[in-house]
Amino acid sequence: MKKLVKVLAISFLVGLTLTGCKDEEAKDDQDKVKDGVIDQLKDDYLSSVDVDYAYEFTKSLEEFKTNEKLGYRTAGSEAELKTGEKIGQEMEKIGLTEVTKDEFTLDTWTFEKADLTFTDENGKEHLAVLGGYQVNFNTNGVKEYDIVYGGKATAEDLDGLDIEGKLVLIDINQREEWWINYPAYQAHVKGAAGVIAVQEAGYGEVSPDALNAQDFCGPDDAPAFSMSQTDGNKLKKLLEASETGSMKVKFDAKSTVKMDGKSYNYYGKIVGKDPESYIILSAHYDSYFTGFQDDHAAIGLMMGVAKGLIDSGYQPEKTIIFNALAAEEWGVSNSRYDWSTGAYNQIFNIHPEWAGKAFANMNFELPAYEHTTQDEIRATYELNNYLTEFSKDVPAVEGVYKDGISVISPLRTWSDDFSFNIAGVPALRNDFQDSDFMRSHYHSQFDTEETFNEEAFKFHLNLYGLLTMHYDKTAVVPLDFTTRLNAMKETIDENAFEQAEVSKDELIDEIDQVMDTAKDVNKRVTKINEDYLNAIAKDDQAAAKKLYNESRQLNSDLLAAFKHAEDSFTRLTWEDVVIFPYEHAQNNINNLSLSIEALEDGDLATPLDEYLWNIDNNWYAYDFDQEVFDYFTDYVIDAPAEKLMWGAGRIVGHEDLYEVIHSLKGKSDIENADLTEEIESLKQSLTNQKALLKTTTSQQVADLRELGRQLENLK
Repeated sequence: MKKLVKVLAISFLVGLTLTGCKDEEAKDDQDKVKDGVIDQLKDDYLSSVDVDYAYEFTKSLEEFKTNEKLGYRTAGSEAELKTGEKIGQEMEKIGLTEVTKDEFTLDTWTFEKADLTFTDENGKEHLAVLGGYQVNFNTNGVKEYDIVYGGKATAEDLDGLDIEGKLVLIDINQREEWWINYPAYQAHVKGAAGVIAVQEAGYGEVSPDALNAQDFCGPDDAPAFSMSQTDGNKLKKLLEASETGSMKVKFDAKSTVKMDGKSYNYYGKIVGKDPESYIILSAHYDSYFTGFQDDHAAIGLMMGVAKGLIDSGYQPEKTIIFNALAAEEWGVSNSRYDWSTGAYNQIFNIHPEWAGKAFANMNFELPAYEHTTQDEIRATYELNNYLTEFSKDVPAVEGVYKDGISVISPLRTWSDDFSFNIAGVPALRNDFQDSDFMRSHYHSQFDTEETFNEEAFKFHLNLYGLLTMHYDKTAVVPLDFTTRLNAMKETIDENAFEQAEVSKDELIDEIDQVMDTAKDVNKRVTKINEDYLNAIAKDDQAAAKKLYNESRQLNSDLLAAFKHAEDSFTRLTWEDVVIFPYEHAQNNINNLSLSIEALEDGDLATPLDEYLWNIDNNWYAYDFDQEVFDYFTDYVIDAPAEKLMWGAGRIVGHEDLYEVIHSLKGKSDIENADLTEEIESLKQSLTNQKALLKTTTSQQVADLRELGRQLENLK
């Protein structure tokens, strides 16, 4: 295989930033050789990778289901367990070695059925097949219930409505308003038997017949189910025509959540020359409904890359791990951070030793669909420049991604790559969140093979197979800290710092100093990687091995610096958006000061409409009882780390404005209302946030100094 290794090595000079050669003629000769072998590289892998295999294996994952009518392969269910076993067997079949089944503890969910029957005004019986959420609800056969319409199930909607022991039909938009746990719990504390949610917009827009499923983020004893607009509109008309606003329905449902169950992650390897240096590819195999795109096609993509590499005879330098993860959609009951359970357990609890040894995690989601005309790789900050250079030479596939590839940062929390990343494994994934698919097909029964785009699937098989080999021919992990540092500077809000009387200059100066150090480290890493590739290109195995061995400490120290950066600089808003720590207080200072200014002018509407809802999770204070608001605040603030998983320690603080908001709402119709008490309360909150900005800024300066110290040792 020496010839193949040499071909691959030379071709991987493409996409790397070269520092330049003193001998331009030698460089020209090298470029000619390089250009001549690119097609050879493509033939080695691209001619071996099999789109049909990846598609057929994707389809085969629909075999097992918990709900005969709708599908579902959910956390710890028999269907998920059997699907995992199938993947493990396939890993062995295609030639992966050391195939391993990793057990972990989670809360399990099995959704078997939810059939609701009602009779119209003509005596005709209608069957509505409902989708499920992660709750405990068992009718033990057909049971009769009263059902009422509860609007959006806000506190105001349910005020005065008799829902005790009844089902409550509600409307919901989970993208623009709130997640299902809020109305479900609001109805629960009012005594409802459960809610049946109709997606009015946001998700399931592909068809009025669409159902929706999401992670519940709430307690298992506040039942909720999903109903289509078609069935929901029929029920609403019957309820409107009813003299009592209520009617009888028959319900046959079984949804079971059990605490502390078991599920399994599976992985297989292509073992490289270095068995202790890893490139990790991952995708999750649990799913709602049929789950073709989310995420069976991602498993198909991962397995297709594995088979393509094996069939091409590729012999890697590093060990490539292909990891099928369970319980991505949900796996912990009654937690804000109830998804990515399998990935979190894999990298934090089962294989924490992977962090520090893994060059990258490439995670896949919804890959057989052209989400936008420009394919997007979403990556951690430090990989942005490396991936941008690499993407310039990915071969096009006719019919898709006419605008090429873009690389965007930072990572988001919606998929398994985030857990790997905060553990210290630099991560990326194919992006999907800004696609129309999210509003139309995502998490609905319309996510089927009808959405399959062969060209998009082929493009991603090509892209991520080549990227795997690209990483494999890199001696030192290509982390560039300047991207994160630039983003930090760009997010500093001068106005907020001035209001808090906190100097931004020290923070900026520290960023600039670390930036200079990071640039020097980049030069060293680039030089080592270039020399390493040149040694392999010349088939000088002794020189390549020497360079590789001598750079192991540098590689480990770079990954340690990356872990420090993730620990220090990655925080979350109350809506799970990735921010820098000081951005939390910045946001609150601006919105509080604008609210106070407006109230001092006698303007109640503007703070309520534009500012106060944007502070922490106070959006939910507007529409739900304080008991509901407090419940979903406290379960973040007070929960143990094992319940919060990847969200633990990522929330910077909380400013409780529930009483102020409701007091202002109560005075909104009073002319010349006395707002002294509300203004004073907000001023106290503003004082708190100014102090928080001072504290977080001081900590950021210290964290930057430590990062600079670590990088200084690597120059």
